[in-house]
Amino acid sequence: MALHTDIRVVLADDHAMVREALAQILQESGCIRVVGQAADGPSAVSAALKNRPDVLVLDYSMPGLGAPEVLASLAQQLPELHVLVLTVHENIHYCVKALECGAHGYVVKSAAVGELVDAIKAVAIGEVYISPKVSQKVLQKLRQPKKDRVGLDALSQREFELLRVLGAGMSLKECADRLNISTSSASTYRARLMEKLNLHSTADIIRFALENDIVG
Repeated sequence: MALHTDIRVVLADDHAMVREALAQILQESGCIRVVGQAADGPSAVSAALKNRPDVLVLDYSMPGLGAPEVLASLAQQLPELHVLVLTVHENIHYCVKALECGAHGYVVKSAAVGELVDAIKAVAIGEVYISPKVSQKVLQKLRQPKKDRVGLDALSQREFELLRVLGAGMSLKECADRLNISTSSASTYRARLMEKLNLHSTADIIRFALENDIVG
């Protein structure tokens, strides 16, 4: 789309105060109009389909469906939509996974408000925006051939998401419910991530997730 003075945005964040504050700030920018809000993953998908915004600003960790699942759903149903992930996670692995799932941008919440506005303007015209705090390391990771990746970089999206929720202390069944997969599939992903990360127990998984800031 061509950049214009009325970029239509849907905000998806499970914290109402954050959404309201962001909505007010974006409205005051003079070039952005917030046309919808959502408090969880399924509502984010519904709000995007209903309002057909130019940009969906999406928190990474959403109840119901996380950012990867929302991105996958909207890629099929609304392929022209541009999605900007806004998150507290400065860990570059979150950014790499989000971009690999189809996000057009990644902004950390600790960034200045002006950066968010600039990011929305950029993704609205089809550009990719990554917060300067993480951009250099992220680009290095993305340039690395997948066949050469090891450790965290070698995890598939499902394995990475399972590591996040296992690291938070959830049971395998709770993890499966959270990711909308069967317990059998969750068990398979757990075995794969343990092999790739050379972990041998649930305690190892939790410790690894905490040490590498892969929880939340």
